[in-house]
Amino acid sequence: MFYRWDEVEVREPAPGVKMRVITAEKVQLVLFELASGAEIPEHSHPHEQAGTVLKGSILLKVGDEERVLKEGDAYVAPSGVPHSGKALDEGAVVLDVFSPPREEYR
Repeated sequence: MFYRWDEVEVREPAPGVKMRVITAEKVQLVLFELASGAEIPEHSHPHEQAGTVLKGSILLKVGDEERVLKEGDAYVAPSGVPHSGKALDEGAVVLDVFSPPREEYR
């Protein structure tokens, strides 16, 4: 029940995007490392998603609203709402929480 992020398997779901996943019964943590300019294409899913920028900055679009988020900023993408993101010049480290866990990330 204890983890170290540097010991969690690294996956690369898209160019410039690395992710590490920790899954519990009803919640999932995903640590994303995004290279400068890396993009998460627009998508939606039935899971609630909340996250925070730990380092760097991202351009995040949730529904019709778009904002630049920097270290310390947080966000919520409600169930079924389209969202996308792009790491800005310095790249970013982002921690996302999903509920329920995304099966494809297990």
